[in-house]
Amino acid sequence: MKQAEVTLIDPDRIKRNPDNPRLIFHAEDMLALQQSIAEQGILVPLTVYLDGATYRLLDGERRWRCAIKLGMRKLPVIVQAKPERIANIMMMFAIHNARKDWDPLPTALKLEELEREFEKRNGKRPTEKQLAGLASLSRGEVRRLKQLLALPVEYRDELLKELEKPRAEQKVTVDHVLEARNAAASLRTRAVVDEAGEERLRRALVNKFRSGVLTDTVEPRKLRRLARAVERQEVPLQDAQRIVTQLIREPRYTVEDAFRESVEQIDFEHNLTTLVERVSHLLDVHAERRFQPSSATKASLRSLAERITRFLREG
Repeated sequence: MKQAEVTLIDPDRIKRNPDNPRLIFHAEDMLALQQSIAEQGILVPLTVYLDGATYRLLDGERRWRCAIKLGMRKLPVIVQAKPERIANIMMMFAIHNARKDWDPLPTALKLEELEREFEKRNGKRPTEKQLAGLASLSRGEVRRLKQLLALPVEYRDELLKELEKPRAEQKVTVDHVLEARNAAASLRTRAVVDEAGEERLRRALVNKFRSGVLTDTVEPRKLRRLARAVERQEVPLQDAQRIVTQLIREPRYTVEDAFRESVEQIDFEHNLTTLVERVSHLLDVHAERRFQPSSATKASLRSLAERITRFLREG
């Protein structure tokens, strides 16, 4: 059968592709597509392959689901040759690459299967670069998906349950969990928490997102700045441990509270010192190259000098 030939098939003869990374179909999106199909029909044929007496979907599961709900008895499809397992997963990822609305956690789980299939065929695990090529993803996307795979199973299960809810009702996202994970890991690396404390902090941060105490997805990154301050011995280890314990135990205590009580001034002054060193370096370069300062530059430097003098006097 020609690859581009369109055939009409009973939707009951079609089954979903078990290698489709998409596991979640949000009701509001499906309703909009269903209404469109009811008004205009299926404008783009589904792509399938014959698997025994069954047609398996390569592309078009959302259209297929909507057609069944609408009671359609014939669907336009393009039939392709049955792919090998690894090729099937790769094709699913290639489709994913054009569908940015697919959820990352199911995609990560399918990436794990693709990695296993590669190892089964080649006797070794793929490199990050090879895996990115197989999955039609960037290496950065592969690293992010692997971070999801490194999460404890309970977090993955929670996220899958959350994804089943309408988007407006979802309280915790993949990004929330990853930010909590990275913040807790950075503090463990600096011995602020041990392994058990890392998990308690991660759970506390996720719970604060769920309850609405934390609303900014990237707020946990301030804890990584606390970790760096401990490493530079700018914040005593015992002080950092006390603050993190408070963050774990007190449901209403925020990351911003912890940051203000520990590293806000140190972090600000570190940034200020960096800027001063940068200005000093630029002045040295200016002098080395024998540039003639403009009147505007002179005025700015005089104003800055006055501000510095006043700051040092008042301080």
